[in-house]
Amino acid sequence: MFNPSRDQARQFFIEAWRKHRAREVMTPLEDMASRIVALHPEYQPLLVDADGALARDWTPESGETNPFLHLSLHLAIEEQLSIDQPFGIRAAFEALLAKRGDRHAALHVVLECLGETIWQAQRNGGAFDGAAYLDRIRRKS
Repeated sequence: MFNPSRDQARQFFIEAWRKHRAREVMTPLEDMASRIVALHPEYQPLLVDADGALARDWTPESGETNPFLHLSLHLAIEEQLSIDQPFGIRAAFEALLAKRGDRHAALHVVLECLGETIWQAQRNGGAFDGAAYLDRIRRKS
């Protein structure tokens, strides 16, 4: 799943949530995804309506958050934390968590930092800047 299409990424979350609800065996990544979905009850009905979820677009102009982007960024952060990559993210997150006191709230702060870092890289036509990303997180803690 290194470069999934939009529909493949969406289908991954839809299927992980379906397996969770059916109490089926899941891969570790599906389990991680389903735990993220469980934290977002506002997205759960969308994942049950697979056809609607695959067909719909969320644009900045609509003023709505793209739930699949949100869930995907959560998943990326959980992966980063699990392997401490970029190096130091785990410590930066732990400091932020100590300040915020709520894991999900702290994850949302990191999510904003990740989104901003990705946006900057795209805007500048450059590579992802891990040091800038960690700096953004550290400034929030």
